[in-house]
Amino acid sequence: MPIKSGITGPDDSGNSVVNHYFWKIKNQTCMEAKQFAENWIKSWNSHNMEDILSHYSDDIEITTPMIQMALGSGNGTLKGKEAVADYWKKAMTKIPDLHFELYEVTEGIGSVALYYKSVLNKKAIEVMFFNDAGKVNKMFAYYTN
Repeated sequence: MPIKSGITGPDDSGNSVVNHYFWKIKNQTCMEAKQFAENWIKSWNSHNMEDILSHYSDDIEITTPMIQMALGSGNGTLKGKEAVADYWKKAMTKIPDLHFELYEVTEGIGSVALYYKSVLNKKAIEVMFFNDAGKVNKMFAYYTN
């Protein structure tokens, strides 16, 4: 049986296909999503870049208004772990007391959304999508003013 990423149900030929990672995320418990969120927050609060990056795929794509603030330019999107790591290093230099506080975790199909206290006294929502290896490969961030 063929496997198509991100798809469940019949394929174009009527064959049943199941994405095993989708199945895992779909059936994960709230506790597993919460554990991911708590580990993610802990990584960020440690300021350990290697630990932070361990949650992300090499082809990570992030979109956040904080990119423009930290870098002073750009369209708000970065692609690739190296570019993202460079941005995060610069951001942590500008905000050395970075500390997140988790408020809530919600989960979707192959994704989670974290609601948390972010930097500069802002509240944030980050929506993260996972690849087949269980790494975040796409992220969108939203902040209060």
